Formats: sequence, structure tokens, C-alpha cells
Amino acid sequence: MIKGIDVSKWQGQIDFNAVKKSGIDFVIIQAGYGKSLFQKDPCFEQNYERAKKAGLKVGAYWFSYALTPNGAVEEAHVFAEAIKGKQFDFPVFYDLENDPKSAYFPFATGKENCSEMVKAFCLEMEKLGYFVGLYISRSPLQTHITKDVAERFALWLAEYGDKLNYSGNYGIWQHSSTGRVVGVIGDVDLDVAKIDYSDIITKGGFNGYKKTEEKPAPAPTPTEKPKYRKYTIIKGDTLTGIARAFGSTVAELKKINNIKNVNLIYAGDVILIPIKS
Repeated sequence: MIKGIDVSKWQGQIDFNAVKKSGIDFVIIQAGYGKSLFQKDPCFEQNYERAKKAGLKVGAYWFSYALTPNGAVEEAHVFAEAIKGKQFDFPVFYDLENDPKSAYFPFATGKENCSEMVKAFCLEMEKLGYFVGLYISRSPLQTHITKDVAERFALWLAEYGDKLNYSGNYGIWQHSSTGRVVGVIGDVDLDVAKIDYSDIITKGGFNGYKKTEEKPAPAPTPTEKPKYRKYTIIKGDTLTGIARAFGSTVAELKKINNIKNVNLIYAGDVILIPIKS
């Protein structure tokens, strides 16, 4: 398991060097919310720069306020604009959750609509070259997202406690909202990742990275087949004399022609003699 945190403007000024030294390997940063670029998180730029500089693996998320698939596509475009020109080692996530403070209740729109919103947002981001995932709490995932959608994208699940009660595949588990980490003042969300997405993303050329081209293995050097001439033995020949005449050796001729006794060769027999270059 790889340890991580997720942060937004609510964490204020973060000492990411201290975060890294404390044993945290990745951070997922809120880029913003809604369908307007002015809703970009005011701390996103500094959080990204400082986390990268500290050597942390970085992902991002966008809090959705869409209620339709078309609205989710609009949000995807704004998200892409907000993170343009940056490189993310972890997925970029569509954050789908109720927000009672602003009377936003996407789960009230039903399972089919919620699933279509996730698909619309994530597929749009994929078209733009991103490795995308869904952030959602475990319970609404099971009640409001169809199985095919849950299995299609990277999955970051929230359920607080000592155990994640989910038997399906997932990549990241947010297990606390009241964690304490050196470098962060106050509470911070704690995460553990089962999958280190960084290799998949960087080698695959997602999230601002260029695809790593695997160099083909060098072609084996062809082995040149030995060339031979045929020689018909005449009366009076000896293997020593033949070898001397053609720049070979008795041992070489014996091996090539499978001669049992080098002192017994017969007129009329044909033997192979290597052609010396």
C-alpha cells in the first residue's frame, strides 16, 4: 500500500517537503469545481508546484456540480483547462458526491443518470489524453453507479474506518478525513493506494507525459554459413597433403568429413574442404 493525502484550499499553506519526509508518497489536489474556470481552487497552482518540487506523486480532482451528462462534459472541459500544461503521476478524478451546503444532490437524479454523468465526464477527459478515475463514497457507488461504469475507470473510494467494505476492484481508499500529517495544519484526508499508477501513466503517455517508446531489440547478427568446395581424392593423396594444399588442417578436415582414421582415405571418395576467405 502506498500512503497519500488529498488536499484543497481548506488546508491552507502546506509544507510538502515535510509531508514527503513523513512517509507520504502521493497527493491528490483539488483543481476546482463546477463549470466555470473562476471556480478553480485558489491554492491549486501553489499546491501543484510545491508538491512536485518535493518529489511527491501528484493527482488532481474536480468537484462536480453537474446534474446531467451534458453538464458533466462542460465540467470536463473546464477541468482540462485548469490543469493544462501540467503532468500528473496519478489519475485525474471526477468527484461525485452530495453537497448539502449548496443543496446539490446528484444521487437524487437516479442510478442511470449518475452513471451516464460519470461516463460523459471521464470519456471526455480520456479524449483529451488523461488517465481518469471516479471519486465517490462506497455506499453510493454500490447504489447509484452501474457495475460497468465502476469497473471502467480508476476508482478512488471513500469509507472512513479500519475497513473498506467493498469486494470489487479499486485503486485508492480514502480511509479518514481527520488525519494528521507533519506539514499540514489541522485535519487532512488520508488515503492508501493499492496501485502505483505512476508507471502506467508515465509510460503510457497520459496526463501530460509523452509516451515512452520501447526500443526494439537489435536484430541478431546473421551467422554466415561456412562455404566448402568438393574435392575428389586421387591415388597417392594424403590428408596431410590435401590440408596443406588448401590451407586447412588435418583436424579440420577430419571433423568436417567425419573421418574415422586420418591415415585411411580412398581414391574416388569426395570430401569437403573449407573455402578460406
